[in-house]
Amino acid sequence: MFSRRIAKVAAGIRQVVSTSILFELRDPRVTNVTVLGVDVASDFKSAKVRVSIMGDDKQQRLAIKGLESACGFLQSRIADELDLRYTPVLTIVRDDGVKKSIAVALALKELQASGGDAAIDVELIDDESIAIAEDEGSSDAYPQVDE
Repeated sequence: MFSRRIAKVAAGIRQVVSTSILFELRDPRVTNVTVLGVDVASDFKSAKVRVSIMGDDKQQRLAIKGLESACGFLQSRIADELDLRYTPVLTIVRDDGVKKSIAVALALKELQASGGDAAIDVELIDDESIAIAEDEGSSDAYPQVDE
């Protein structure tokens, strides 16, 4: 029952933060921001807000700076909207999962257009780059097992 309360508080914080960013925040640095989720600590005193920011690296850094400077405003909106004993201290975290999935989808679409019979090996090199190796010799995506 305790984890359901954490999930409900996280959903409420996500709703308030995303609405405030979209309609009330007047910082020109904060553009193309999507709130993906909120992770709330078990004592409700801190919360990590995971955001996705579209644009180049400079725009992403500017948007993160703008969101970090607006944390006090966002916390006051949470205090106004949600009836909590403690208003959680917000931490903004950039989540690049959406960008990585778009990059993989584009690479797979390109591979399908070029032939489609090659096996695909997707490997994360580091946090920001994706390597997709193509094995031309194999016609199956799964290795053959001799019994």
